[in-house]
Amino acid sequence: MKVLLAEDDQNLGMILNDYLTAKGYETILCRDGEEALATFKKEDSLSICILDVMMPKMDGFELAEEIRQLDSKIPMIFLTAKSMKEDTIAGLKLGADDYITKPFSMEELLLRIQAILRRTQPEDAEQSQYAFGKFAYDYQKRILQHDEHEVKLTSKESELLKLFAQNVNQTVDRTKALKVVWGDDSYFNARSMDVYIAKLRKYLKPDEDVQILTVHGQGFKLVDLS
Repeated sequence: MKVLLAEDDQNLGMILNDYLTAKGYETILCRDGEEALATFKKEDSLSICILDVMMPKMDGFELAEEIRQLDSKIPMIFLTAKSMKEDTIAGLKLGADDYITKPFSMEELLLRIQAILRRTQPEDAEQSQYAFGKFAYDYQKRILQHDEHEVKLTSKESELLKLFAQNVNQTVDRTKALKVVWGDDSYFNARSMDVYIAKLRKYLKPDEDVQILTVHGQGFKLVDLS
C-alpha cells in the first residue's frame, strides 16, 4: 500500500512517515499542499491520502478539491489541530473518509487507515487465511485452530504469527519483526517479543511438525515439516 502524507510539521511528519513505513506502508512525505499535489499527479498506485488541513501554499481542503478532480475515489484522512464542527463538515463534504484531531496516537491512525482500506479496496485485501501443519489460522478473526480446539489470539500474538505465517520455513529478521509489530526495536520491546513467542510456541505444541525456531544472530523461523 502506498500512502501520500502531506504534513508541514517537520517533527510530526517524520514520526508519521517512520511509523507507517515500519508498519509496511510505502509512504511519501510532502511538506506543503503544492508539493503534495505535484506528487499526486506523478505517482501511480496511491492507496490513500493523509492530509494536514493547515499547510502553507495550499491548505488541506484546497488540496483535497484538486485531488478529487483527478481521482474521485481515492480515500482521504484529514489531520487537523482544529476541532470545530464546521471544519469536520467541510472535510466530509470534500469526500474525506475520516477526520482525526491532533493530538492522536499512532495506533489510532493506523487502525483508521486499515479500516478505510478494508472498506474501499476489498479486491486488494491482504490474505487473512493461513494453513501450516494441522493448524488453520484466521488473521482477521485472530483465531488459531487445531482440530476442534480454538485459541483466540491477542492483537500482538496475531500480528506476530501472521508475519511468521507469511514466511513459513524462512528466517524472519528479529529487528524486522520488532519494527513491523511493535514499531521499533527497543530493548523493552525485544523482551516483550520473547514473551509472545513463548506463548505462540505453547499454542503450536499440539502439532510436532510445526515449530518456531530461534536462528541465533538472525531471528526466528516458523518451520512446517508436514
